[in-house]
Amino acid sequence: MLSLVLDQNYKEYFKNNRKNFQEELLKEAVNVREKIKDILMIGNINLLENAHKLVMYTLGEEKEQLEDFARVEGISWASHNLTLAFKLEWVQAIRRTLWQFLQEYDIENQNQFEIIDFFYQLERKVNDGIDQFLNVFFLSYSEYKDKLIEAQRVLVENLSVPIIPITQKVCVLPLIGQIDSTRVHIIEEKALMEIGRLRIHSLIMDLSGIAQMETEVIDHLIKIIDGANMMGCHCVITGLRPELVRKITRLGLSFENKAETKVSLQQALEDYLATK
Repeated sequence: MLSLVLDQNYKEYFKNNRKNFQEELLKEAVNVREKIKDILMIGNINLLENAHKLVMYTLGEEKEQLEDFARVEGISWASHNLTLAFKLEWVQAIRRTLWQFLQEYDIENQNQFEIIDFFYQLERKVNDGIDQFLNVFFLSYSEYKDKLIEAQRVLVENLSVPIIPITQKVCVLPLIGQIDSTRVHIIEEKALMEIGRLRIHSLIMDLSGIAQMETEVIDHLIKIIDGANMMGCHCVITGLRPELVRKITRLGLSFENKAETKVSLQQALEDYLATK
């Protein structure tokens, strides 16, 4: 009963001294206070209002509301790329200021606890509540970031293998930039999948944007051509640079009998659009 009465009294005390609490909190959070307006503008996140919510949920032991609040905060901070260091400093400042005000309340009301263990119960409740918020917040933040990174990875993979339909039967696969072992596997998966899905008869693979390839990548590219041929798709290679040709011939590899070669993508398109 004593615990319940004091819990309610503490909550009322914080409501009545909300402005003083915020002023002390801003003194504690030295680095964050300079960013409060920026954070509000960037993510529509009111740090002072949210600090009050955290205190009320903690004092009231409203665990479900506290966890829901932490999840929303985690997603909000992650989606707006707000710095975790600021959040940690802010929450720890809330913890310190909260204890300061609890002590002031007890001094003002000359609380004499008949049960000394109550103080330790209060300490556990406050710290457990704050820690619970931080744990759920960081989990929510990390999960959202992981999903965002995965979505961006898939987007980059799709953009890195753009198969462009020219006619119903002819498509172009322009390859640019660095192709490593990871990307060549993505190219293989996407190319063969699209050949089957679009029923491509001729796939023009333009390599004019690639100057160098590792040996294993060249070997894998030839296997992709073999796979396309097995699916009934004729491959055309365009834009081979001299340095890449020299490396392919030194390795004893060849596209002969596997794919047709053209000087440029423009030539291939002129030939195919004229005859296909």
